[in-house]
Amino acid sequence: MSNRLSPLLTVMVGAAEKAGRALRRDFGEVENLQVLKKGPADFVTKADTKAEKIIVEELQKVRPAYGFILEEGGVLEGSDISNKWIIDPLDGTTNFLHGIPHFAVSIALERDKRIEAAVVYNPITDDLYYAERGNGAFLRDSRLRVSGRSHIDESLFATGIPFLGRPGHDTLIAELTGVMAVSSGIRRLGAAALDLAFVAAGRYDGYWERNISSWDMAAGILLVREAGGIVTDFDGRDKMLETGGIIATNASLDREFRQLLKKSAKNA
Repeated sequence: MSNRLSPLLTVMVGAAEKAGRALRRDFGEVENLQVLKKGPADFVTKADTKAEKIIVEELQKVRPAYGFILEEGGVLEGSDISNKWIIDPLDGTTNFLHGIPHFAVSIALERDKRIEAAVVYNPITDDLYYAERGNGAFLRDSRLRVSGRSHIDESLFATGIPFLGRPGHDTLIAELTGVMAVSSGIRRLGAAALDLAFVAAGRYDGYWERNISSWDMAAGILLVREAGGIVTDFDGRDKMLETGGIIATNASLDREFRQLLKKSAKNA
C-alpha cells in the first residue's frame, strides 16, 4: 500500500486484517455446516466472538488504556476516558451464515465523542476502506469521493430491512414506496458498514436506516464525511449513535432526500 498510513491507522488496519483472515477461514467452513440444524448459527457466533477477541487483543497491545464498545462483549471501560474503540467484528452475520461473501470487520475510534479514525474491511474481496478525521477517506490507495449526482431520479439508494422481532417494518415499507417512486432504485445488501463505504465510494448516492447500533455505523460515518458526504440522523442532527437512525448522502441530495423520507414515513 503506497498511501502511507498513520501509526493509529496502521494498528487498526492490522487488527482488521488479522480478524479478517480468521473470518475468511471460518467462512470456508460455513458450507459444510448448512446441513445441520443448530450448527451454522452456533458456528457463526463462535467466528464472531473469535474475531472480536483478536481485534481487542491487537488494539490493547498498543493502546492499553482505551475503552471498548463491542457488539459481542458489551462495554469495557478503559482508564483513558477520552478514547473508545467501537467495534463490529462481523457486520453482515446473516450473509456470512448463508455463504454470501458480503460482510465486513468494522473498527472506529471515538475520541471525546467524535469519531477520529475508521476501518471497514471485507476479508473476501480484500477491500479495505479507511479514514482519519481531516485526512480523507481511501479504498486501499484510491481517494474516495461521494457521488456528484444531484437529481433523485438518477440516484441509487441503499437501506436495511428490520429482521424478525425488530420494529419499524411499516415505516420502512412507506419509505421504500416513496423512494422507489422517484429514484433509480434501492439495494439491500445486508451490511451497514459496507453500505456506508459504498456511499463514500460513490457507488450508492445515499443510504438510510433506523434502529441500528453504534458499531454498525460508527466507522462508516467517518468514511462518508471524509469522502465529502453528509451524515445526519432523521432530524438532521449529529446524533446518529444516540438515536440509531442514519441518513448518508452527498451535499446536493441531502435536504431533498431527508424531506422525501420524512414525508414518506408519515404514510406508515
